[in-house]
Amino acid sequence: MRSTITARGQTVIPAPIRARFSLGPSQRLEWFVDADGSIRVVPVDLSPVKAFRGVGRRGGSTERLLADREAERRAERGFGH
Repeated sequence: MRSTITARGQTVIPAPIRARFSLGPSQRLEWFVDADGSIRVVPVDLSPVKAFRGVGRRGGSTERLLADREAERRAERGFGH
């Protein structure tokens, strides 16, 4: 399966992948660059507790979670104004 990146940096997730992983509108995705240079995309659970589970192994997890939540709050306040 392939998709194209638009001039705005957007792409479409192929329907079979959306169906397999139950991805829908407003679903958040986290992007990782692995040590070998490959890109990995992981769905983020909408529940902050479930999304945070297992993140501690990578280090800096508390700071990253708080920074992510603050960025989301700022984006929501600025959205539509």
